Amino acid sequence: MGQDKNASALVMKMGVNLTHESQSTPRESNRSVTKEWKKLIAKYQHSNGWKAVWQIVNTLVPIAAIWVACYFLKDISLLYCIPLALLGGLFLVRTFIIFHDCGHGSFFKSKRANSTVGFITGLLTFTPYRMWSWEHARHHATNGDLDRRGIGDIWTLTVEEYLSGSRRLQLSYRFIRNPIILFVFGPLVLFIILQRFSHSKAKGRERQSVYSMNAALVVWCVGMSMIFGFLPWLVIQLTMMSIASLFGLWLFYVQHQFEETYWATSEEWDYTTAAMAGSSYYNLPRVLQWFSGNIGYHHIHHLNPRIPNYNLERCHHSHPFFQGAPELRFFNSLKSIKLRLWDEVNGRMISFRELKRQLALREVKPAV
Repeated sequence: MGQDKNASALVMKMGVNLTHESQSTPRESNRSVTKEWKKLIAKYQHSNGWKAVWQIVNTLVPIAAIWVACYFLKDISLLYCIPLALLGGLFLVRTFIIFHDCGHGSFFKSKRANSTVGFITGLLTFTPYRMWSWEHARHHATNGDLDRRGIGDIWTLTVEEYLSGSRRLQLSYRFIRNPIILFVFGPLVLFIILQRFSHSKAKGRERQSVYSMNAALVVWCVGMSMIFGFLPWLVIQLTMMSIASLFGLWLFYVQHQFEETYWATSEEWDYTTAAMAGSSYYNLPRVLQWFSGNIGYHHIHHLNPRIPNYNLERCHHSHPFFQGAPELRFFNSLKSIKLRLWDEVNGRMISFRELKRQLALREVKPAV
C-alpha cells in the first residue's frame, strides 16, 4: 500500500503522542489510541436544548419567511422569486443538518424531540427520517471498508474491479460518476424520486417511515400548489431543492472522495483511521460553514456521530490530535471532481486519465 493505514501510524504522522506506549503492538496501539480520543471527545457529545432550539429558529423561520415573500412576489414576476429560492436552498442545507443530527440522536437529549423535528425537517428536505437514519448508520459503520460498500455511500470501484468488469458495468460507472450526472441531475433524482422507495434490506419501521413521508409529501405538494398555483410552486420548490441537493451531495462527496482518502479490506479496516484519514476537515468560509451546519468538521463527526453539529468546531480545536485530519479548502477541493477510482496499489483515488496513463505504462514495461 502507498500509505500508512493504521491508527498508530496516523498519530505518529500528526506528531501527537496520545498513548505513551512506544513498545506496544499495532493492535494494542490502536486500542490505546481509541481509548484516549474517546476520553477527549466525551464532553462534546452532550446535547444542548437551547442551542438546538435556536438553530431551529434561525433556520426554519427564514425558510418560512422566504415562502411568504415568494407568495407576494410571484404575482409581480416569478423571476423575483428565484434569488429568494436560491437562498432558501442554502437554508435547506442547514435544515438537512438538523435532520441529520436528529437521525443520530444527537440534536436533542429527548428521542421524541429528535423524532418529531427529524420528521418535520425530513418533510422539508423530501427525506424519510427512519429510512435515511438506518442507511446513514450503515455508512458510519462501514466508511472506508472495501468489503462492506453499497449502503449509504457513493458508488466507488477499485481500479481492478473496473478493469475486470463488463463493458456494461464500465459504461454505467462512467455515467454515474460523470460530474453533470453526479452533482446536477443525480441529487434531484435521489431526493425527489429514489427517496420515495425503501431499501430492500430495510425492516418494517424503516419502510413505514418511507410510506409516512410519501403521504406527508402529497399533502405538502397539493397544499402548496393550491396556495401558490402549481407552476409557481414547482419553480420555487425545484430551485430550492436543486441548490440544496447539489450542495448537500457535494459536501458528502468531497468529505470522503478526496485523493488521499482511506479504503481498506475488512481485515485491515480500522475505525479510528477511517474517521481521521478517510474523512476530511473541509475548511469552508464562515458563511458556508454556517449554512452547512459545521459538517466540514467531518472527521470529528465520524469519530463520534453523537456529537451535535453545534459542538463540532469546539471539539476540533480542543486537541492537536483532532487537527491532524486531511484539510481541504473550497478551491483545492474542486480537483476531487475528476477522481473516479480507488487505486489499491498506490493507496489513493485516481482519475480515468490517470488510469489510462497507468495502463500505457504497463504496456511499455515488458518491452523495456
